[in-house]
Amino acid sequence: HCSVQGVFSIIKEEILRDDLKYYFMSPCEKYRARRQLPWKLGVQILKIIMITSQLILFGLNNQLVVSYKEENAMTFKNLFLKDYSGVDEEDYSVALYSQQAVYDSLFYVLDQYRQLGRLSVGPISYAEEDGKLLPLVICKEYYKRGNVEPSDEAYDIDAQLEKVCMAHDPTNVSQWKAENVSFFNLEFYRLVDIKITFQLKGINLQTVRSHELPDCYVFFVTITFDNQCHSGKIKIFLDIDALSSACKNWKISGTAQKNTHYLLVFDGFVILVCLTSAVLCTRSIVLAVKLLQRFSRFFRENYNHKVCKTDEKEFLNGWYVLVIVSDAMAIVGSILKMEIQAKSLTSYDVCSIFLGTSTLMVWVGVIRYLGYFQKYNVLILTMKTAFPKVIRFCCCAGMIYLGYTFCGWIVLGPYHEKFEGLSRVAESLFSLVNGDDMYTTFAQLKDKNSLVWLFSRIYLYSFISLFIYMVLSLFIALITDAYDTIKVLKSYICWLVFSWHKT
Repeated sequence: HCSVQGVFSIIKEEILRDDLKYYFMSPCEKYRARRQLPWKLGVQILKIIMITSQLILFGLNNQLVVSYKEENAMTFKNLFLKDYSGVDEEDYSVALYSQQAVYDSLFYVLDQYRQLGRLSVGPISYAEEDGKLLPLVICKEYYKRGNVEPSDEAYDIDAQLEKVCMAHDPTNVSQWKAENVSFFNLEFYRLVDIKITFQLKGINLQTVRSHELPDCYVFFVTITFDNQCHSGKIKIFLDIDALSSACKNWKISGTAQKNTHYLLVFDGFVILVCLTSAVLCTRSIVLAVKLLQRFSRFFRENYNHKVCKTDEKEFLNGWYVLVIVSDAMAIVGSILKMEIQAKSLTSYDVCSIFLGTSTLMVWVGVIRYLGYFQKYNVLILTMKTAFPKVIRFCCCAGMIYLGYTFCGWIVLGPYHEKFEGLSRVAESLFSLVNGDDMYTTFAQLKDKNSLVWLFSRIYLYSFISLFIYMVLSLFIALITDAYDTIKVLKSYICWLVFSWHKT
């Protein structure tokens, strides 16, 4: 009886040994060992080709949409903003400094809106609803009560805001202005802002060249006269929000054909391939967990030991998790793309994020298969070895970086355009670490305040010296040390293999 148990134990151990050896084989080794086709590898290669093709097709179409919106925004600025130079001044389009200029610009918008059909060279027209033109709406916001006397250094302000709006019909603009003279009698010391909103409709005809049906767009245009600072400078902003939809009545002939259904079928195949990949990777994770349980139970029953955490991590393959996440994002992105092509959604940006991130993860996942070759797995082993040290090092260096970020923002923000906001300060400092725009960062500082100028020199010289000569060098040293460790380890393994073969 004992001998039978021993035989079964040996057989069980050999089966477990074979399963462990097979689990850690490469796809080619698995095929040579058991003649099992590498389905996951084939699916991943097919998925790379299909997702990349899908991304390229969507990217080309998205470029047309983005360029159409940007060019229409520039068109509206040139049509409705008086004295617009063609280039925005910082974050606004036009600045006004006199009362007459404000009135001229305000009435200029109304006059241009009235004669839009005779001005625009593009397919743009007024928006309609139930056969009626949607009116232009003007709203002015001002303090409820105010009395300001700068010469006497006196003011009396009621901080509560009031808002008055009026609708404008472009067909009778002269009569409308005459009837609402009081509305345009602006008290600038009380005025906070004026907003003009209207809707326009257009058709993106350039998609005909790419054999797709043109989209119809509704442009929600907002022109803001911003006087919140009350500094004597009124800024004019023009913002548009575009909403696309399928045109109701269309007829097209010639070479341009509707090929939306072909793209929908292709996207359906992409979803099917991603689902297959996710199922195969999930199955591999489940099998790995079961194999780990068998291995742990065998160790506990035969050697009365628990498997260490390092060995347990070898069974949990992070690449499978990466592939499953990329598959999920690709499926969501493909569904959004299908909805966009069917003119049910217009979330181009959201769809781009899902498709772009999934494609990034898919291509990163290819490194896993290169890691099976000893001459190509140096990058993976180096990253794996250096990653914990690099993370700890970045946490320490990040504290110093944040300190410099807050200090630069509060001290240099009023005097330097690169330090006006926290995000801009962080970006500027990161550029300095990489050696970009060093001279311009020094030269652009306004030297009106000698104390701030002296502080800026100490601040910039200390940051550049600390991060370029010390922090960056230590960062590279960590990776170099990990690379040297991998080289020594590989040399030692090769020596052991050579000695074993020799004996």
